[in-house]
Amino acid sequence: MNLNWIKCDGSQWCNFFTLNLNHEHFNGLQGVYIIWHGGQKPLTVYVGKGEIKNRILLHRQNPNILKYSHLGLFVTWAFVDSPYQEGVERYLANNLNPLECERSPEVVPIQVNFPW
Repeated sequence: MNLNWIKCDGSQWCNFFTLNLNHEHFNGLQGVYIIWHGGQKPLTVYVGKGEIKNRILLHRQNPNILKYSHLGLFVTWAFVDSPYQEGVERYLANNLNPLECERSPEVVPIQVNFPW
C-alpha cells in the first residue's frame, strides 16, 4: 500500500508541539502516524493509529513521549481506511521499533512505504 505522508509548509516535517490541530484538515481524519525525535541519531518515538487530531492531543500530555522533547519532536501522518489501520500500524511498529509503544494488535502486517 502506498501512503501519502503529510509534511507541513510543503516540505518541512511538522513540529509535534506547534502543529495546528484545529485546522480543518484534521476534521474527522483517520489514519496512522509516526512521532520521532530529531536528535543526533533520530529515532521513532511512537507509532499509532486512529483519529489523528485526538491521538496527537493525547500524546502532547504523555510523559513517556514528552521525555524526548529536548531532542525536538516531529510528526507525520497518512490517511488509511479503518479496516487497514491495524495492519499498517503493525508493519510500521515492526520496522521502525518505536521507543515507546502500546502493543500493536496481533494482526497481519500490511506493508507500506515509509515517509523518509
